[in-house]
Amino acid sequence: MSFKTASEGYVRYQGLGNWAFVLHRLTGLGVILFLIIHVLDTAAVYFSPALYADAVSLYRSPVFGLGEILLVLSVIYHGLNGLRIIYFDMVNPNMWTIEVNRKSVIWTWVITLVLWLPAAVVMGSHILEHLGG
Repeated sequence: MSFKTASEGYVRYQGLGNWAFVLHRLTGLGVILFLIIHVLDTAAVYFSPALYADAVSLYRSPVFGLGEILLVLSVIYHGLNGLRIIYFDMVNPNMWTIEVNRKSVIWTWVITLVLWLPAAVVMGSHILEHLGG
């Protein structure tokens, strides 16, 4: 029996399903990182109000605004891809073929972009307003 590391699998298989897998993991890590930072900076209200005020003013910068736009994209993609995985793993595992997987990954990306673009436009316009444009 041969054991392979996960990184070997990432390198050798480059199909859409693999990219969906990698992107699902990365978006999950990004959302967790945001939640950790959010809990820590919110806790600063109690321990150091000045630190919290500094953090809030930093979060109003355009760089963090772009990060928030990417966070919304991550949450939408991670949620929709999770629902896709749940459907094929638990509800209808007999449909799990390579061709169906490819189509479902593409549809997940399309739906993600359709749901994300309006939010990105609104959030981007707020960044531009903040910049004075």
